[in-house]
Amino acid sequence: MKILNKKIAAHKSSAAWIQRQANDPYVARAQRDGYRARAAYKIIEINEKYHFFHNGQVVVDLGAAPGSWSQYVAREFPKSKIFAMDLLEIKPINGVDFYQGDFTTDAALRWLEQKLNLSDESGGTVDVVMSDMAPNTVGHKKTDHLRQMVLLEYAFDFALRALKKGGTFVAKSFTGGTTNELLKQIKEHFDDVHHIKPPSSRKDSVEMFIVATGFRG
Repeated sequence: MKILNKKIAAHKSSAAWIQRQANDPYVARAQRDGYRARAAYKIIEINEKYHFFHNGQVVVDLGAAPGSWSQYVAREFPKSKIFAMDLLEIKPINGVDFYQGDFTTDAALRWLEQKLNLSDESGGTVDVVMSDMAPNTVGHKKTDHLRQMVLLEYAFDFALRALKKGGTFVAKSFTGGTTNELLKQIKEHFDDVHHIKPPSSRKDSVEMFIVATGFRG
């Protein structure tokens, strides 16, 4: 692929990214299948392995932009109710109720609580909490990992409150030492917990995904 924009071509990291995108079979596959991003295949592959999605569920998608995870659920399980959230705006998706904002703020949590009819007395109302949230990386491995762990812990805390018995929690993590500590906590609340890297996750990426099924409360 020839890069026509000379400013982009002169920037090695930009040129490398464009070249990688051009040679990525998942990028081409996403274009053929009508998905907004290659990331769709991460949740597709995870579900093909663990089979936690079913029609008629209530699903929360954190860090949703550009919307490919929600797009997959809405397409394949059209009777489900999907509530998505991200700092970035996404184009509307049929069957997806979207909030643009910071998940870690009180305003965002209030929106979710109202949409999900969550209260301390009623218990969980959600079948699947999935999170592809990731921080803006700075290139320092330890710092990036700690920032990711903060987002993961926020998502886990929300899942503990929002999930129904038997529910599923799927969330991005980065490889690093403190992950084992959080995994131990997650195992206290779920029947089965796995830490995996789906085939569509790039080999040079540090991302992993926690898949916890059979929420016990």
